[in-house]
Amino acid sequence: MKIENYISALLYRYQCVIVPGFGAFLTEIRSAQLDGNTNTFYPPKKVVSYNPHLKNNDGLLANHVALQEKITYDAAVIALQNEVALWKEQLQRRETLALKNIGAISVNAELNWVFEPITSVNYLADAFGLSTVVSPSVQREVLKAQVEALEEKAPIVFTPERKKNYSFLKYAAAIVMTLGAGGAAYKYQYEQQFANDSLMVEKAVQEKVQNKIQEATFFIENPLPAVTLNVSGNAIKPYHIVAGSFRNETNANKIFDELKALGFEPIRLEQNQFGLFPVLYGSFASYTEAQTKMKEIHKSHSKEAWLLIKEL
Repeated sequence: MKIENYISALLYRYQCVIVPGFGAFLTEIRSAQLDGNTNTFYPPKKVVSYNPHLKNNDGLLANHVALQEKITYDAAVIALQNEVALWKEQLQRRETLALKNIGAISVNAELNWVFEPITSVNYLADAFGLSTVVSPSVQREVLKAQVEALEEKAPIVFTPERKKNYSFLKYAAAIVMTLGAGGAAYKYQYEQQFANDSLMVEKAVQEKVQNKIQEATFFIENPLPAVTLNVSGNAIKPYHIVAGSFRNETNANKIFDELKALGFEPIRLEQNQFGLFPVLYGSFASYTEAQTKMKEIHKSHSKEAWLLIKEL
């Protein structure tokens, strides 16, 4: 199964798509840019990056594959595991892993995975239809030099009649400019007077309103009783250690009872948007406290526990 098509489709709608057991593909919005060297305008876009440390299954990709392939969720998880195994074998052979419309992953000399994203695909839906534009630069200095050269080669000579007419036009222009300046000065003086009058009226109205407020007395004959709000503890505990997410509610209840019997304070959440029933080891108010507890759980109970940061 080629799952890169499903990953590519999800990148248009989500900022992070996790491939269980392999890593996560992240998107970051980059604003429009101008390359001054090539005079090229680039539209805003989503840039894809790769994080090999995010491997826990969040259900997003598996649920999407199950819907598209019309198979069960468990079958989709197994299909993803098989595809990831093939990817890892290819990288272990020091071969480049090419993911269509996403990018390529290769192994460098230090045996680290290096991701090179595809730049031809724009995952920003708001920029759909926009393409790069190349605009030639404006050569203002060159045009100015050409005009000056033409003026030197072809000087303009006025006849006496044209000079006389030109003088008449000059005087007419001076008269028009004088009248325009006078009109502008009158308009400015009128606007200033109007603004001053408006300010005085507004000040008088404000003084009357203040006097009315000072003279008014308010009574509340039947005040409403105080309202007590019950705040759930999870509202201030955004750090949660996840034991697992189950398609079957019976399995979720079973794990919940097992954790409770072991001395944990587990939490059963309602069915999420992917049709799963999450079970938590517990919730914590600080990141440090949650990390410390998760390390203890990894040593004593299960290494599959992972940290969820979310306001419930």
